[in-house]
Order: sequence, then C-alpha cells, then structure tokens
Amino acid sequence: MPITERPPGPGPAPRPPLAGWFPSLAPAGGADPPRLRLICFPYAGGTPSVYRGWGDRLGTGVQVVPVLLPGRGLRLRESPYTAMRPLAGDIADALVERELARDYALFGHSMGALLAYEVACALRERGHAEPRHLFVSGSRAPHLYGDRDDRSLSDADLRQLVRALGGLGDDQVIGSSYLERRLPVLRADLTACEEYRWTPRAPLGSPMTAFSATRDPIASRPSVEAWRTYTRGSLLHHHLEGDHFFLNGPSRQALLRGMGSELARLTDGPAPGATDRPTTPKREPSWIC
Repeated sequence: MPITERPPGPGPAPRPPLAGWFPSLAPAGGADPPRLRLICFPYAGGTPSVYRGWGDRLGTGVQVVPVLLPGRGLRLRESPYTAMRPLAGDIADALVERELARDYALFGHSMGALLAYEVACALRERGHAEPRHLFVSGSRAPHLYGDRDDRSLSDADLRQLVRALGGLGDDQVIGSSYLERRLPVLRADLTACEEYRWTPRAPLGSPMTAFSATRDPIASRPSVEAWRTYTRGSLLHHHLEGDHFFLNGPSRQALLRGMGSELARLTDGPAPGATDRPTTPKREPSWIC
C-alpha cells in the first residue's frame, strides 16, 4: 500500500493556517526585521521546545523560528506525515507564503537535518534563494538513509531503543509515560526516515556546518562527514562528546558556540561569548531519529 502524507482519520481537524507551522513567529509589522532567521527542524517525535532559549545564545541579529510538525502540540489532532518529500514541499510553501524564504539559515538534528536539506532543495526547485547556511546535526548524509527498520519494532523494543540512545532524558519514569503517548507520532516520523531514498541532485551552494558525537550509534563521524559532497561551499565538521542526543546534554553549549560563530559572520554581529550564562530550558524527553 503506498504511503500517504496525511492518512485520513475520523473527523480530522481542518488544516490550520500557515501560522500552524511556526507558532512562535510574531506577526509581521512593528519591530525591525531580524538580520537572519534560523529555521529549526525537530528530530523524530520532537517538538519546538528543544530550541527554547536558543535565541538568547545565538546573537541579537538572529531570530530562531522552530517548526511545529503535525501530530504534536497545537497540531495534535492532525495526522503526522509519513513521507519526507511531501512534508518538505509543504514546509517550503509555508516558508514562502510567510515570507521567510529570504535571509534565512536552516538547522536540523537527526531527522530534522534530512528534512532541512529536503526543504532547501524544494525551495531551490521553486526558484527561491537557498539558505545562507545549512546546519546538520546528528544525521548521516542523505544517501546513507534507508538501512534501518526501527518503525517495525514492537512497542516494548522501541521503548528500549529510545532508552538505550538516551532519548528519555534524566527522568526515565516521566519520559517513559510521555513516550507511551507519542509512539504513533514517533512511528510516523521513523517511517518518513526509513522510506526515504535520496534522489541525485546538484549540490547546494550553501556553506554547511555538521555536528557529530563520539558515542552516536546512528550517525557516526564518517557518515556525518559524508555531507561534504552536498555543498559546493565549505563544510565545517565539529565532533563533540556525547550520544545521539548530544544537543540536549553537556555538549549543547559547544554546539551553540559553533553555530553562533558561523551566524555572526552572516549577521556581521559579535559571536556570543563562551562565558555567556547558559539558559536552562525545560527538558522534555528526546526521541530517536
């Protein structure tokens, strides 16, 4: 049976307005526009809350715009996508219609990195500007996807996999309960990743920065380095301490420092200092892909 992007369900809610993709985005008008918007994509099962506090660490000229995918948060009643390219195409259209496809950079972790790449390609195919920078984190290069079948695991085995990857955070009891409710969304996201097959296309012109971690069994250092062929510009690769969810652990500050230095070059602003007092976002359980 072919995979559909939004399987029909009983009494689905109407598709929300474009603001549904970017719930934290302030209405246009009034304040001066930012010099750069950083569009942030979640990992499998993730929500925008992982990016809470990033705007305070990445410089005054950068506006962080997390993407909310269907099936979670304010979009809980919407069916999640199970195919990557329809999802990327709809996000690209929303970015254009919200006038966000200019002076922008993209960041994604794990599934989010693959989605960010596909969104960049979709915008290019529509004749719009490519991102000024693409940040990919905890993700092997697109042509290396398709070698896992985690979506077919039993509920018990899938929970164990998430625990083994450090995806439940510090509170295993709360995390396990939260995961139980989110398994359908997680399986849908894993389906989008595992059914994905890269289509050969010209490299992006955008410079890239890639992040990998020392104990990540999903995105090894060589598989992250393989992103180098996806850009005609430079690729800077940071190899940090941690597991698959290093962006939620002690290496979070190093990741933000590396991003801040690159973003400062784009905005002509000072890079955030290494001694900045870090914010402590409210933690929620992580996911997997």
